[in-house]
Amino acid sequence: MEGTGSGSGAASSVVADGSLVFWTLCSVILPVLITLWCSFQRSRRQVLIRGIFRTSKHDWHYTDLFGQPSYCCVCAQHILQGAFCSCCGLRVSEGCIKKADQLFLCKEIMMRSNGGAQSSMPHHWIRGNVPLCSCCMVCRQQCGTQPKLCDYRCVWCQYTVHDECMVDCLKTEECTFGEFRDLIIPPYYLSAINQMRKDKRTSYEKVVPYCRKHWMPVIILANTRSGNNMGETLLGEFKNLLNPVQVFDLSKITPAKALQLCTLLPCNAVRVLVCGGDGTVGWVLDAIDEMKIKGQERYIPQVAILPLGTGNDLSNTLGWGAGYAGEVPVEQILQNVMEADGIKLDRWKVQVTNKGYYNLRKPKVFTMNNYFSVGPDALMALNFHAHREKTPSLFSSRIINKAVYFFYGTKDCLVQECKDLNKKVELELNGEKIELPSLEGIIVLNIGYWGGGCRLWEGMGDEPYPLARHDDGLLEVVGVHGSFHCAQIQVKLANPVRLGQAHTVRLILKSSKMPMQVDGEPWAQGPCTVTITHKTHALMLYHSGEQTDDDASSMSEQDHVREQTDEDV
Repeated sequence: MEGTGSGSGAASSVVADGSLVFWTLCSVILPVLITLWCSFQRSRRQVLIRGIFRTSKHDWHYTDLFGQPSYCCVCAQHILQGAFCSCCGLRVSEGCIKKADQLFLCKEIMMRSNGGAQSSMPHHWIRGNVPLCSCCMVCRQQCGTQPKLCDYRCVWCQYTVHDECMVDCLKTEECTFGEFRDLIIPPYYLSAINQMRKDKRTSYEKVVPYCRKHWMPVIILANTRSGNNMGETLLGEFKNLLNPVQVFDLSKITPAKALQLCTLLPCNAVRVLVCGGDGTVGWVLDAIDEMKIKGQERYIPQVAILPLGTGNDLSNTLGWGAGYAGEVPVEQILQNVMEADGIKLDRWKVQVTNKGYYNLRKPKVFTMNNYFSVGPDALMALNFHAHREKTPSLFSSRIINKAVYFFYGTKDCLVQECKDLNKKVELELNGEKIELPSLEGIIVLNIGYWGGGCRLWEGMGDEPYPLARHDDGLLEVVGVHGSFHCAQIQVKLANPVRLGQAHTVRLILKSSKMPMQVDGEPWAQGPCTVTITHKTHALMLYHSGEQTDDDASSMSEQDHVREQTDEDV
């Protein structure tokens, strides 16, 4: 009996242990299997969605959370996540994407030809998800106040109408294109131009709105990789307000190709808005220079800037601000572009000829818009550039970028890698040799701002100095004693060493390697001769809406520029 009892006790213990192991395995394996299954289903769903996106005429984007209360345009249910079209503004749940493709047309880039030339088009109404605080064009009361899919919005003029105010005549009424009619390229215009090109006719002057006096179509060129990665969002917002054919992503198309749209538009009327840093602006201006070489000078556009980079000194000089972080609505940006004044910007040729090699090596040639420098600021840019090349994903924030610059500037204060620069270089201004004091850096300026917002030539503003302008064919040349001196100038605690103004600058690096930069593009340079001469002018747009204290001190300069431009016109 005792043996039997002990045997049954051992058996029950084994069963209990087995049961414990089984449930332990279940508690570990089951969540893993569920996670794997959910992951598989999610990836499968994403593949299906991407397939629909590729074949769709809408510009769909998927979001896990809409930024405002949204309702599916197909099933009218409240949705937290789903897809939206950045062109026409449709919002749908995940399961209704395919049906939405069949039910709703997107914005037409070009109208379908019906045998005759057209000079107007009806409204294109989309129901639901109207902008907050929008007003009905019929009764002038607020739209979109009810918690459901309601009210209509025209994707072209952005007018909104209540469900009860929508009458048949509004569905066929001619669309006026709203407040941005002077910036939008209408679909019927492109249809007419396309037909004329097929007929080998190039007299576009009689095509509406080519013949309209105040039409100034805008082209948007956005670099989605610039600075704080806002380019993607801006592309969608501009496509929503304008014709999508006017909006280009510079990560998918070069500025040279995008600017060929100017040849279909009125001469000397097109405006280009560059969304990016100073490097992106330089890229676009180079493409405009190529247009001049091709004989397309009469189609040259005027250029405005939406600063998305780190430094944005050119943007700051032209009144567009030191950096954009979404604080200004896109509608206001387009209004600013319409109201901006045209000015000229000097562009300079920087030729770097290496010493030795029996002059067999071809000189390096750069185009300068902002500044050239040799010394501590070029060293900071070189270190930053090398770090960014290794880990580009870390440099997606303007604040992080400036922090890295600060780190390398502090490091140079201690190490002083560029000391005794005056013994290593010779400087000539307009052919005259300049005696250099003890310096660590030399900076050649074309614009008012330098180093992310510092007016370097003015310094503290307590000494008399000739005004600096960006259209006078003159360069300002200054010296700095080191990184710490640069920091003092930026907070107005010191003045730069003003070496002079000149039409041509020649710098000879006699020995050793030194860091150099042109408009933020740095490199390490051995013995060479650097020659800076005037190349051409660029047509830019100046925005006078926002002004800092530094800008106020140079008002006479800006007034002179505008007066001179008015005289030229």
